[in-house]
Amino acid sequence: MESQRSFLIIGLALVSFLLWQQWQKDYGPQPIQPVAQEQAEQTTQGVPSFENASSEDVPSGDSVPAAQPIATTQNTNRIIEVKTDTLDLRIDLLGGDVVTADLLKFPVKQGSEIPYSLLRSGNGLYVAQSGLIGAQGPDASSSGRPVYNASETFFEMTGDTLVVPLTWKNNQGLSVTKTFTFTKGHYDVDVTYTIENGTGTAATVQPYAQLKQVMAFEDNSNMFMPTYRGAAYSTEDDRYQKYTFDEIEDDNLRETTKAGWVGMLEHYFVSAWVPSQEQTNTLYSRNLNNQFAVIGVLSPAESINVGETKTVSSTLYMGPKDQDSLAEIARGLDLTVDYGFLWWISKYLFALLQFLHSLVNNWGVAIILITVIVKGAMYWLTKKQYESMARMRNLAPKMQQLKDRFGDDRQKMSQAMMELYRKEKVNPMGGCLPLVLQMPIFLALYWVLMESVELRHADFVLWITDLSVKDPYFVLPVLTGASMYLLQKLQPTTITDPMQQKIMQWMPVAMSVFFLWFPAGLVLYWLISNVITLVQAKMIYASMEKRGINSK
Repeated sequence: MESQRSFLIIGLALVSFLLWQQWQKDYGPQPIQPVAQEQAEQTTQGVPSFENASSEDVPSGDSVPAAQPIATTQNTNRIIEVKTDTLDLRIDLLGGDVVTADLLKFPVKQGSEIPYSLLRSGNGLYVAQSGLIGAQGPDASSSGRPVYNASETFFEMTGDTLVVPLTWKNNQGLSVTKTFTFTKGHYDVDVTYTIENGTGTAATVQPYAQLKQVMAFEDNSNMFMPTYRGAAYSTEDDRYQKYTFDEIEDDNLRETTKAGWVGMLEHYFVSAWVPSQEQTNTLYSRNLNNQFAVIGVLSPAESINVGETKTVSSTLYMGPKDQDSLAEIARGLDLTVDYGFLWWISKYLFALLQFLHSLVNNWGVAIILITVIVKGAMYWLTKKQYESMARMRNLAPKMQQLKDRFGDDRQKMSQAMMELYRKEKVNPMGGCLPLVLQMPIFLALYWVLMESVELRHADFVLWITDLSVKDPYFVLPVLTGASMYLLQKLQPTTITDPMQQKIMQWMPVAMSVFFLWFPAGLVLYWLISNVITLVQAKMIYASMEKRGINSK
């Protein structure tokens, strides 16, 4: 197989893969793009707008049917602010819901002072709700959700932890303290309910936690940057499963499992509720008025005897898709960094990329180094490929003789060819193995560079200040096309068909056009890979000539 044909196959396979991704976007489960970030400037306006979500906002027990409508009254006095070194939150005292969450270390755009708003109010509603239902649960009261009290309207972290308690008590003597515990440097928040039964009878409550988000979106995705936004969950049997907004519209999720979690995903960020992993929980979803998607988890009901106090806890994560942190919180939560079906390759490539970055402190240089390592590891395969192609070219006259001799007798022709290959010690498939290995590695690294939040706004050199987006001046795509052209000139070919020759001549131009929209980090990888291939080809051809193998 000619090396040029290998490049053609790689290019066509890549384009086919991206076209398949685009088909999935148009006709498969729909990926969702983030809501406009102007909401980041509106976080001080108070309570989110619930006017359009006037039904079944709270689950009503194990069957998860329609339940109490949420109050629609807006009152800025209900809102408290919590600020840590990583998060700037607004908590609504009605229900104790987190209604906005700004990620202080992640600006909306590079160089901006406005933080990225993960949870938000207003038209782009996206909130984290939780509470207690059941027979005596305050969230199941006929009077509506509970209004908690807080000692302050503003809480700020000054040490390693910050504790924010919200309190509620009814006339019968049942009291609840909902406590948010924040840890410095973390995006996971411990949410604990302390229930004290001061009534005259036993009380039963059931914890729930859910994420609620508007389903309307502006789709800016394209086949070169396919990203997913929607729900996901985990069960004991299935570590990670996407659950799109379309699926929530069509059918409600209902899974009972030990442990588990539910989440809402964006390109680089995730919110998730993680209940106790030692108990059996019920995962559910609901479609509210065809406007809002809800995915949540119900924990087992708790019975509190007279005079008894019980505590139940869950974890709320609101932050970047940091694989190391997510893996520590819950099984499978790190898989929200979605590397697709090649995740088993991608995770090792990312680990290697992380290690290299720890040495050089530059993600662009780390990409160059990982390219050198990958190409170096594949050198012996590349050498076999080139030598196999050279021997196949040298067999061309003998192959023509066999065709002239056996004509249309395919069986004899096939037998004669196999005998010729055996005699000359040539493997006709010898040029394919490097291609078979290179394509999965390229696609795996493609997803690493697409999905890893570490590369968001990662600086390289000069004009390339963000490796996760396209080269603003298209220098890398042009250089990549030029390197492919040089590879074509360096490698001999026996292609005689005029159409194939034209396709090969225009292949560098076509690939350069495709690379215009690729993340700069990925194009950097391809460019360095081509440069290394040029050097390796020179070395291999020189070695072949010394051993008397005709490379032309």
